Amino acid sequence: MKDPLALIVEDDPAWREVLNELLSDIGLCVEVATELEHAVVLIRSRPHRLAVVDLSLGGSDHRNDDGLRVLEALRRHDPRCVNILVSGFATVEIAVAALKEYRAFSCLRKEVFNRGEFCGLVRHALASSPAVCAVEAWDVQTPKVSAAYVLLIEDDAGWRSLLAELLSGAGHKVQTACSFGEAWGYLQRRRYQLAIVDLSLVRASAPHNNLDGMRLLEALCAIGVPAIVVSGVATLDDIEYAYAKHRIFAYLEKQTFDRRVFLQTVAEALESACNAEGCPSPLTMREWEVLRLLAQGFSNKEIAQVLVITPNTVKRHLKSIFAKLDVHTRAAAAAWATQKQQLSTISLPPSCLSA
Repeated sequence: MKDPLALIVEDDPAWREVLNELLSDIGLCVEVATELEHAVVLIRSRPHRLAVVDLSLGGSDHRNDDGLRVLEALRRHDPRCVNILVSGFATVEIAVAALKEYRAFSCLRKEVFNRGEFCGLVRHALASSPAVCAVEAWDVQTPKVSAAYVLLIEDDAGWRSLLAELLSGAGHKVQTACSFGEAWGYLQRRRYQLAIVDLSLVRASAPHNNLDGMRLLEALCAIGVPAIVVSGVATLDDIEYAYAKHRIFAYLEKQTFDRRVFLQTVAEALESACNAEGCPSPLTMREWEVLRLLAQGFSNKEIAQVLVITPNTVKRHLKSIFAKLDVHTRAAAAAWATQKQQLSTISLPPSCLSA
């Protein structure tokens, strides 16, 4: 069983070291943030058992009270976390506000800080608020859906790790990708019930401000895979376009990310897909490409030329398609595709389009 997780929010390196040492000795696993924005990211990413927060996170600026904003984030996103405010600048009014308005367990003055008393206070705080497991602490009423194969496309390692952990914790099987090309390859090889997509993905030819994720949304829409966008770079026009053109299920801002909202949205997307289709489409992206061309009247040789594959490979794909759809003729397969209304154009790579 993992040690309980504690959060230290402190901009002074000496105090960070002291608090980290004391909490580690008590048996807590410690995360550290030095400013408000980083603290909020950590708070939204996972539940904490205890938080020790400095009131002033602005260096020598005694007027800074970002610590109260941290307490507000804890109250909103991690209500079961036990919070202790520490400060060298706190007034009586601030201490009262921390205890009453922001529900801090205690408010300590740095100038009279005592290691033994602090450790005793922490142990008392933890004992007075029984521990709960992470799943229980973040439990939300979500629709009951079966475990699904989820493709997660995110180039930021931190966000990729966080989202993969949440999805795996919910029982889903997760395949991660960090670029358009990597995601495209995975879509060729298997069928996914849901995709989580960041709009801006790293690419050598366009390392900044590209929207490769939008191209993936086009392909996902064409093959009927519901998509949830988790991004922080999109304009209002981008968001409207993604909803209208690519029929995304939801758009979640990274800046206001809430893990409970994310898990709820994932469950709703999977439930909606099951209700709409009865069951998810069984075809891979490559099989959809073959079927799309088949339905347009292309011969095996013509399909092979467009997709830059051999006629024998086309035959193998058709055999798999027929088996998955439980049909025996090309006409029946084409009719099935037409009924699904998912024959919109897929953005093929340039190598395919030039064939």
